[in-house]
Amino acid sequence: MIADFLDHHFRHFNAAALVDAARGYVDHIRSGGRMMVTLAGAMSTAELGLSLAELIRQGHVHAITCTGANLEEDVFNLVAHDHYERIPRYRELTRADEEALLKRHLNRVTDTCIPEEEAIRRIENVVLAHWQEADRKGARAFPHQFLYDVLLSGQLKPYYQIDPKDSWLLAAAKQDLPIIVPGWEDSTLGNIYASHVIKGDIGHVHTVRSGIEYMTWLAEWYQRTSKNAGIGFFQIGGGIAGDFPICVVPMLEQDLLRKNTPLWAYFCQISDSTTSYGSYSGAVPNEKITWGKLGATTPSYVIESDATIVAPLLFTYVLERLAAN
Repeated sequence: MIADFLDHHFRHFNAAALVDAARGYVDHIRSGGRMMVTLAGAMSTAELGLSLAELIRQGHVHAITCTGANLEEDVFNLVAHDHYERIPRYRELTRADEEALLKRHLNRVTDTCIPEEEAIRRIENVVLAHWQEADRKGARAFPHQFLYDVLLSGQLKPYYQIDPKDSWLLAAAKQDLPIIVPGWEDSTLGNIYASHVIKGDIGHVHTVRSGIEYMTWLAEWYQRTSKNAGIGFFQIGGGIAGDFPICVVPMLEQDLLRKNTPLWAYFCQISDSTTSYGSYSGAVPNEKITWGKLGATTPSYVIESDATIVAPLLFTYVLERLAAN
């Protein structure tokens, strides 16, 4: 078992932090807690669904906050995986090499190129019809709800190029898992949506609901859920995917004056950001105490490593230990 291997070999430094955080995750779930997972970076293009999807299916993830890129790129990978190109020697590319990739409509994310036609345009053609139907009806929905509708409709099944069990978004859609996507406008589909509003294909700019509405929805969810269970916060990377949802607690306590709002009950961050002056991604958990997000006794962990290495190991550890419960 992976968990036994980690317990035996991962004894010090970041390796020990990984095991400590995994054990804390297991303890939190066993005690009846709930867990939010936040996804920054390019975790979907890194195919995190290979481990995250099963964690969702087993009921060990109760909400996800992610960037618009992570939301859409899981679907891109689902329908266009065979057309992706990996470039292991990407550090050696010249500017001319990069232009050659552009001419082939290959958008590079580190060592992986997303194919524009097979991934982005294929999804655009399908989701646009859902946006336009909602627009005609005067209906509104969040970005993730439109993609849930697309996936659950079965329209994309003929194009699947990976085992669908490895899509974390499909697993989430089947469970109607709460997803928060702050700053969705800063994504490929967000840009595409704006272009169709400008062209007049969509009449109402607010057919897709906004980030402020996500926060008001999250506030209600947090209050309702935390009445019966502590809510943990498992953060991959930094940026808006982490900062946006964690702030719901001080907002409720300090701005809405909802006193006795429970703090986050567990915190872990996988980060390759160095601890630095003024950096949110590089801030240590103790700093969050001063903002009313965590408490002095909140189990808190930082694993300073590459999430593409750490997250699958930690998720597998959690799955194995909870399966043995």
